[in-house]
Amino acid sequence: MPPPPIRLGVDIGGTFTDVVLEHPGGRASTKVLTTYAAPEDAIIEGLHRVCAEAGVAAGAISQIIHGTTLATNALIERRGARTALITTQGFRDVIEMRTESRFEQYDLNLTLPEPLLPRNRRYTVAERMDAQGGVLIPLDRGAVEALVDELARAGYESVAVGLLHSYVNDAHERLIAEVLAERMPDAMVSISSEVSPQMREYERFNTTIANAYIKPLMKSYLGRLRARLAAEGAGCPVFLMHSGGGIMSLESAAEFPVRLVESGPAGGAIFAADIAARHGLDRVLSFDMGGTTAKICLIRGGMPKTARVFEVARTYRFKKGSGMPISIPVIDMVEIGAGGGSLAHVDSMGQIRVGPESAGSEPGPACYGRGGDRPAVTDADLVLGKLDPGNFAGGSIPLDPDASRAALDAAIGDRLGMDATEAAWGLAEVVDENMANAARVHAVENGEDLSDYTMIAFGGAAPLHAARLCEKLGIDRCLVPEGAGVGSAIGFLRAPFSFEANRSVFMRMSEFDAGFVRTLFAEMESEATAFVRSCDAAVEIRSDHKVYMRYSGQGWEIPVALTPEQAAAPDAATFLDLFEADYTTLFGRPVAGMEVEIVVWSVNAHTDAAIAERLGEVAPAGDAASGGRRDLFDPASGTRTQAAIVARRDMAPGRAAQGPAVVTEAETTVIVPRSREVFAHSDGTLDVRTKETAR
Repeated sequence: MPPPPIRLGVDIGGTFTDVVLEHPGGRASTKVLTTYAAPEDAIIEGLHRVCAEAGVAAGAISQIIHGTTLATNALIERRGARTALITTQGFRDVIEMRTESRFEQYDLNLTLPEPLLPRNRRYTVAERMDAQGGVLIPLDRGAVEALVDELARAGYESVAVGLLHSYVNDAHERLIAEVLAERMPDAMVSISSEVSPQMREYERFNTTIANAYIKPLMKSYLGRLRARLAAEGAGCPVFLMHSGGGIMSLESAAEFPVRLVESGPAGGAIFAADIAARHGLDRVLSFDMGGTTAKICLIRGGMPKTARVFEVARTYRFKKGSGMPISIPVIDMVEIGAGGGSLAHVDSMGQIRVGPESAGSEPGPACYGRGGDRPAVTDADLVLGKLDPGNFAGGSIPLDPDASRAALDAAIGDRLGMDATEAAWGLAEVVDENMANAARVHAVENGEDLSDYTMIAFGGAAPLHAARLCEKLGIDRCLVPEGAGVGSAIGFLRAPFSFEANRSVFMRMSEFDAGFVRTLFAEMESEATAFVRSCDAAVEIRSDHKVYMRYSGQGWEIPVALTPEQAAAPDAATFLDLFEADYTTLFGRPVAGMEVEIVVWSVNAHTDAAIAERLGEVAPAGDAASGGRRDLFDPASGTRTQAAIVARRDMAPGRAAQGPAVVTEAETTVIVPRSREVFAHSDGTLDVRTKETAR
């Protein structure tokens, strides 16, 4: 029997780059400060560290799975290529007009986000398709050639093409792409019928523009990364984690980089789902807090909730509606500017505010000693005793408590008449309440009650805050898996190869055409399967089918999952029954007497994810050895207390520690307040529970 493959997972975050190596002898991991100018430098440094720790040569690695924030950052910072849009005459301003909705209803000075492309980079052609794909105004090739020559003279590096109703009939977009290939062979082209073949012009155009905008940057980066890895001897295949929770080939990622925008958080959700399956948990709140942001995701029945649209680059403190919509398959999660590097200040009303601005890795929080002089969440955690200044990130980054106190005094304490400890307490409580409130809202929006959920916490900062978050949310139990500090990178190694194909084809249930539906599903399954095959996936590929349905006249639709049998033999009555059941679950009751319509069709082709082995129950049995005590601030009582220090390696299965306690390891620290206790499971997962329910 051949030895198990050696695989590397790499997650580039806003502050740290996490690298995980899985090999026959176990797992090695490290955290390296992200190198913004050349992100591949941090990857190579991390590669050297984990290979040295594991005693493995880089050439022995058989597969690398990578997730990155580069695409997101390029959109937020507007660092993309010189890009043009070609669209239908009369629709030049769609991305600026948006949907005409207001995300702050009563703000008279509301500032809408600027479109990714200014008006002078948006061009039109005389053409028109109707909603059924019929040609109303033919497209003249000569006019297209003249326009392309104009774009060539203007020096555009990338061109987005988005025409009205092209998701039904892409003939005109194909013609424009053909002319661009002939007359601008060095320019990169993105057409909406490939990038996001769905209805709603604003979202589709914006997604296509975003893809074109970051395509040259991502293609260059991925090429450099592959070359650097090959130079180190790691010439193995490189795959990318995409926003929908699966893995795609490097070539597909370079062609459709917009699908990488939420790749890191998606890996975290896959990691949490794997842990949930191992522990037999049906309702899980995934809590991922890193250096820049915190992400919260609901997982039911072992599967993270998914969506078709999400936003990036929000201008109003991560407020829904204030960003750029990206219409691609994505794991549905709420993301707020609350990470270890999130900076705090006092506003004009004397209130402590935290985030979304982050210190990142350059210069980082004040305690890093790299030039930062503003207090971050990490500074508050250090002053409150949650962190050991001599053992942060395995001792690779010494922390300066005096610098943290000085920053807290200057930014908060002097303004509000607080000492450094009170300022740190206020900062920590604000950021914890921000996260708790985001979780409450997300749960309510999805019709869920968090009181019967289990939290799974990971990311470098999450275990520091998870127990306090559970106290605020009324959650009795929190799991902190082994490798929590690099959870997203581990999640990459658990993800299946997958690709989701979507089509917008409007169909009323009264006009349901079973033959057409079978043909449509077959075409989409073929497309999605081809993408998965491009990853050299030799194993069996499965397909999941879904339709998005609504009552006639409604502005949005809900997803309805189909079994393979229901997709193979589509039936209007079955579809309608499924829709009404799901609608009732979400809204309490169906709407009698209204027509129902299908708007979007979806097929997700994927390989089977690694089957998580169900673990047996382990009950607390005996206390873990304590390595001394540490001064720790208890936010629930507002007092300092002495907490037991326990090394995670000493937490054998069943061993327990009573709160207050801190469980230390190289990549993070688990805080156990006095209301809770912690014990270890057989897989190394720490179980933090209220003392009343632990035994």
